[in-house]
Amino acid sequence: MAKQKKSSPQARQEMTALERLGLRVSSMINHPIAQSQRWVTIHRLETDGDMEWEEVMGLLAETPELDLTFNDDESVTVRWEEVSADDREDLVVERGWGEERAEEETPF
Repeated sequence: MAKQKKSSPQARQEMTALERLGLRVSSMINHPIAQSQRWVTIHRLETDGDMEWEEVMGLLAETPELDLTFNDDESVTVRWEEVSADDREDLVVERGWGEERAEEETPF
């Protein structure tokens, strides 16, 4: 019987703390309930480092469509108004086959 070669386990690429926080915040903002109410409160976790928290909050603060309220419990409430595709500068609208498709650039 022929021996099967064991495939070497591929190295697992870990996410950085900044990537993890960015993904969590992005998921919270893009959640259907947050999108319908146009606000979300982001709570700082014990695992969120100072540098990562400041970086992500800085990116959010630089986004003109977002209004940030820094709460006493270190959470941040993010609010936004409904913006039409025509008013967005970072939205690319592709037309094809009689329909509009929009691709959005994520700020982080």
